Amino acid sequence: MGSVKVTACCRQLFLPHARALALTTKMASSGNIICSLRRNLGSSSRLRSRMPAWVIDEYGNNGVLRFTEDATAPSVNSASEVLIQVHAASLNPLDISMRSGYGSNLLKLRWDPVSLGQNGGEFPIILGRDVSGVVVDCGSGVTHFKPGDEVWAAIPPWKQGSLAEMVNLTEYEVSHKPRSLSHKEAASIPYVAATALSALVNAGGLCRNHCTNKRVLITGASGGVGTFSIQLLKAWGAHVTVTCSHNAEGLVRGLGADEVVDYTAGDVATELGLLEKFDVILDNVGGDSEQWALGLLKSWSGAKYVTLVTPFLLNIDSMGLLEGAVHSGLNLHQKVITNMCNGVFYRWGFYAPDGPALDEVSQLVDAGKILPVVEATFLFSQVPLAFQKVEGGHARGKTVVTVAQEEEGTGVTEEEGETSDTPEQVREEVRQAAPKS
Repeated sequence: MGSVKVTACCRQLFLPHARALALTTKMASSGNIICSLRRNLGSSSRLRSRMPAWVIDEYGNNGVLRFTEDATAPSVNSASEVLIQVHAASLNPLDISMRSGYGSNLLKLRWDPVSLGQNGGEFPIILGRDVSGVVVDCGSGVTHFKPGDEVWAAIPPWKQGSLAEMVNLTEYEVSHKPRSLSHKEAASIPYVAATALSALVNAGGLCRNHCTNKRVLITGASGGVGTFSIQLLKAWGAHVTVTCSHNAEGLVRGLGADEVVDYTAGDVATELGLLEKFDVILDNVGGDSEQWALGLLKSWSGAKYVTLVTPFLLNIDSMGLLEGAVHSGLNLHQKVITNMCNGVFYRWGFYAPDGPALDEVSQLVDAGKILPVVEATFLFSQVPLAFQKVEGGHARGKTVVTVAQEEEGTGVTEEEGETSDTPEQVREEVRQAAPKS
């Protein structure tokens, strides 16, 4: 499927042997240090059954967010699992939607299959799809990671999230954090990277070896997915045109955008129509943009329109699982056929967490090709304020929540809130400011 699939396959085939060789060498030189670290951290994590977290017990607005120090702490229950202590998380529009019940009819079957979709069986839910932290325990079959490794990951929607002290994932959902980034910066990337790679690679057909001089249009480019996509495409050699408001132009140009169209200055469709047509369009906006964007693609040349704003989960929420899925499938099929007759491909893009794909992103980050774009930072005690910030829209990068203290790295930061206190201070602030369970 391109470089991302190649990376995934190589990692699965060769990394277990490389990890075993590296571990053997390191143990030979450092005695029992690694074994001691695994034993001490692993025992500590298994003994703890409760942890602080932000949870929701029902769907709704910001008022449903509840802090508790009595959330069930995850533990390693299978050979492939990795237990991570969360140092930083970040919020995405998906978290706002999930807080309000978006996708609940489908996702509750993954959270609690025994409930057969009955209301309430999925609660309490911990939100947060991005995590950067440190491995504290591993299953017996884990070969890519060990306790003490700094890692990052995009968390699948059906798993408990990162607005907590600990999170549990499989090793194939996790990747080693870029060494050049702090945890705060690293937490801003996994979700948008997974979403952009799924859309551009799986749906858009682009990859590192098939992107040079491709003309790509990104609508709504100043948010998390847009700012990441600009950098990824430029690293792969594409020509990138974006739409955004005037006050975000400096940001997107600084990240590498070749042409910028201000959607607030006039008829954006007319202005884009004056430009050379595009090979791929990544639509982060939806709405009526689909009506004019499809006409901007090169006909009969394999050009693709990929939208991240799909009705799939909304249909399932409103119509039920079976009817919603059928209705969505028929709707997609109709649009695919209609646009194929006009010489272009119509695709839906989805968030698809993938640890091996993040390995390649990590290399690009450490090479200076991709920078984190952090707009605002909040303490763990300020999670409701972070939700308000994201819900306000007009993002200029990501909103991050710090959970543990760390040294700062270097990234693109437009506007920052407070930096993190010590874990003890954070917990005390949460106890004083948040509703009690």
